[in-house]
Amino acid sequence: MRGFDGDRYEVIVIGGGPAGLSVGLNLVRARRRVLILDSNRPRHSATLISHGFITRDGVSPLELRALGREEFAAYPTAEFHQGLVGTITPGEGEFTVTSRGVRGSADRVVTAPVVVLTHGLAETLPALPSIRAYYGTALHSCLACDLFEKSDQPLALIGTASDLAERALIVSQVTDDLIVFTNDAPDAVTDAEETALAARGIAVERRPIDDLEGDRSGLTGVRLADGTVIPRTGGFVRPTWTVPDAHLTELTGLERDPDGHLVVDALGATSVPGLYAAGDLTPPGPQQLIVAAGAGARTAAAVARHLLGPL
Repeated sequence: MRGFDGDRYEVIVIGGGPAGLSVGLNLVRARRRVLILDSNRPRHSATLISHGFITRDGVSPLELRALGREEFAAYPTAEFHQGLVGTITPGEGEFTVTSRGVRGSADRVVTAPVVVLTHGLAETLPALPSIRAYYGTALHSCLACDLFEKSDQPLALIGTASDLAERALIVSQVTDDLIVFTNDAPDAVTDAEETALAARGIAVERRPIDDLEGDRSGLTGVRLADGTVIPRTGGFVRPTWTVPDAHLTELTGLERDPDGHLVVDALGATSVPGLYAAGDLTPPGPQQLIVAAGAGARTAAAVARHLLGPL
């Protein structure tokens, strides 16, 4: 850690979710000076309970993040700062990162030879006026996280992406009453897929959606543009996910896949030397929290070895 003090770090981690906290924790345990920059804008902020994380099944995602920050901050070489990253500029053997403070935190200009991107994805929900009223309670996006809790209910699956039929097949594990709503998107479900889904008892509704309906009990139905209301008590939406990249413009040569995810090797290294990435912003995209945390641990080991230099 010699020579790394003040605003100079050995590693800057951008994003304080499960992937970023896992990177940070494992690197401070390797006695590296680590700064985690987090904008406090988690994609899953509307989710009240998360599932599938061993020893933490049923915990609030916000509580999980708080516990992770507490464990990370307990190490003497750890620092956590709330800031929205503006630029990442590569230089001679190091990166300069600028961030704007949030919630009263100071603006920062910091440097490190290694930067790890773990800031996840931005999520755009289907454009329905009332969707936010039900998202995180009656409606969810993560099948692995929330599927069990929807067992034996009349469910909706709403989206326009081409993987809708595959998602419907997964949802059908927990209910015999599932309707796929394509909201008039012609390519969301092919005719062949609709036939295959029908053979499994899964209906496809192609008419456009006007909005969702509900009362004090929660979601009660999906209202179509022609006024038809189809009773539903819960379900899943397929958002559009994108990698926030306003701060990546100076990283020339950064390789992406056709969906915009950052391409990494088996250890999390990107095509830019010294730049690593882990979690949802890498292929194949959104994963369970425990998968993101595991990817962070694997990348941390690679970064620790990178910092040692050649034998």
